[in-house]
Amino acid sequence: MRCANASQVRTFPRGFALYEVLLGITIFAIGVIALGHAVENCLNASTINAEEGVVLQILSNRMAEIQATKAVPDDSKEFKIDTNYGGIKVVQKTTTVELTEPDNTLIDGIYLVTLAAQWRQGGVPQSKQVQFYVYRPG
Repeated sequence: MRCANASQVRTFPRGFALYEVLLGITIFAIGVIALGHAVENCLNASTINAEEGVVLQILSNRMAEIQATKAVPDDSKEFKIDTNYGGIKVVQKTTTVELTEPDNTLIDGIYLVTLAAQWRQGGVPQSKQVQFYVYRPG
């Protein structure tokens, strides 16, 4: 079957035009860049979480040492612990607490211990603190 007018015959392209290929590559590149940023954020969050886990473990261990010792905790003590994430400074401060019973009887031998960990994360100072009571009868 022939058309009467040759200008009415339509032909369809047999491949993609250059602009379609460029558009596809651009969309793919944007997706890869976004995925790269998501992976980087995930790795940073994982590192921060692991670092804080180490700090909490250090504070927990020091708290257990103080509670297991029968002596009165030191009034003030400072020490540094080297880890894979850098140095962590732990500061211990102990104060005497005067608690009273409901009948106004003074309870002796109770100490409030404050442990504070200080470190740098990406150049930014960070800190965590834990407070607990220790009873050492006199």
